Amino acid sequence: MSSATLLLARHGQTVWHAENRYAGVSDIALTDEGRAQAEALGRWAAAHPVHAIWTSTVSRAIATAAPACRALGLTSHPEPALRECDFGVVEGRTLAEFATENPAAAQAFRTDPVAHPFPGAEDPKEAAERGTEALRRIARAHPGERVLVVAHNTLLRLVLCELLSVPLGEYRRVFPRLRNAAVSELRVTAEGSAALLSLNVPCDLHLP
Repeated sequence: MSSATLLLARHGQTVWHAENRYAGVSDIALTDEGRAQAEALGRWAAAHPVHAIWTSTVSRAIATAAPACRALGLTSHPEPALRECDFGVVEGRTLAEFATENPAAAQAFRTDPVAHPFPGAEDPKEAAERGTEALRRIARAHPGERVLVVAHNTLLRLVLCELLSVPLGEYRRVFPRLRNAAVSELRVTAEGSAALLSLNVPCDLHLP
């Protein structure tokens, strides 16, 4: 079986992300800018080979993939394991707000966000495991194809670390953030190994 090329895209901007608030399991709608980013992703998909589209089951990811689905005449495949991490007590808040309330916990998170996740948050190691297995399943289902995968900032950064043998605790340093609706190209073999071909490239730079 040949490798699959996964085109990883973070969803478009939401109201909370515009304010740098954590939106993990919370279902927050796209802003006007986020919808424009989704349309740009759709235009890029129409101009490049994309054989299938998979998304997180969270509405902001589904909405971001919708223009690409329309452009290509495809129906997206929802995958629950691609959902964003649950950020516990920091859902809907900024890191600065949390630091005011609990400076020690905020500093521990900044030092190692995997060893010291937010109180009540999902274990980042478990999130990385579920996300990684989801991408490997998708790759096995699409040998030799190019697949657009629309998911979330923290989950995708954790999965990239897991697949590329980067220590998980370094995800915030190595991958400071994924731009909204930008594309990162990842080649995944049938055995599950991965190579990163491009990172965080805005869609308009991909257009002919």
